[in-house]
Amino acid sequence: MEHLVGKKINKDIMNAYGVTVIPAKSIINHESLRLLRSHRIDIDLISFSSNLQGNTNAESVALVRNTVSFTKEIFQSIKGSRKIPLMEIHKEVVPAIQEISRNTNVFNLFELVKAKDDYTFQHNIGVGVLSTLIGRWMNFSERDLTTLSLAATMHDVGKVKIPEELLNKPGKLTREEYEQVKKHTIYGYELLKETTGISHRVALVALQHHEREDGRGYPFGLKKDKVDLFSSIVAVADIFHAMSSKRPYHDPISFHEIIAQMGQGKFGELNPQIVSIFIENVINKMVGKEVVLTDGRVGEVVYLNPLEMNAPLIKIDEEFIDLSQDRDIHIQEIRG
Repeated sequence: MEHLVGKKINKDIMNAYGVTVIPAKSIINHESLRLLRSHRIDIDLISFSSNLQGNTNAESVALVRNTVSFTKEIFQSIKGSRKIPLMEIHKEVVPAIQEISRNTNVFNLFELVKAKDDYTFQHNIGVGVLSTLIGRWMNFSERDLTTLSLAATMHDVGKVKIPEELLNKPGKLTREEYEQVKKHTIYGYELLKETTGISHRVALVALQHHEREDGRGYPFGLKKDKVDLFSSIVAVADIFHAMSSKRPYHDPISFHEIIAQMGQGKFGELNPQIVSIFIENVINKMVGKEVVLTDGRVGEVVYLNPLEMNAPLIKIDEEFIDLSQDRDIHIQEIRG
């Protein structure tokens, strides 16, 4: 039944006596699975929403907002208690992360999870959702996907031990301040590895998500063969979400710039297989989408150049713009 976690039900689920066990529009979590088992309910009779496309935009926005709010409360409790409430996270946060990630329109999804304010907590959810999406593209089992969703959402938990004024500083950090912020990886690892019932891979992601393939990351300068696959996935999701969001010290970077810089290793040498999977899956979904170009014009992607996929053919009214030929124009934004 684990594969049901994160799915949304369309109708009330009732037991043999006609009593509602789980109300309509609920998202299945581990407590739901317990109820289904105890009431011996046939899962083949349950009607599910396949993904967030079945929700209204308002419902999708509300789900993200509520998940961010709940996660913020959890992180604040961790800050005081130094304890990870694993059961609460498994019951409430992970199923929501997986439900949000089922949105089949990736560009709508990117906009949905983009941090616009309260960056720290929106970033946790954004990275959780994007990592889960990559895990699906890599055909992970439901068990591994659940572990990845948890690890990605908790990747920055060590920041509860970093002063907020450093995390929210609008200007560039001093060398000493940067060294202090970098310690969040070790703090997160220590918090998570002491949590009973948690996979060691979850703790490793907190420790390693800033490591890079060429050994130039931190905290230990590990090279690619020493970095866990989950950590490498979260690193890609972390970079994409951070660069596409508004942060205290920079505005969002355009879609084209993020994709180009990720491919060029501008954010450090990321796992090339994961970067390739991410970019190809995103760009292959661009055909038919409305885009805003860097010169302000709005058009539609009509053809992908197989040799340069991030420079497609754009139709604007009766005019065609080949971005592989016109190097002064790029895609600023893709509208879902």
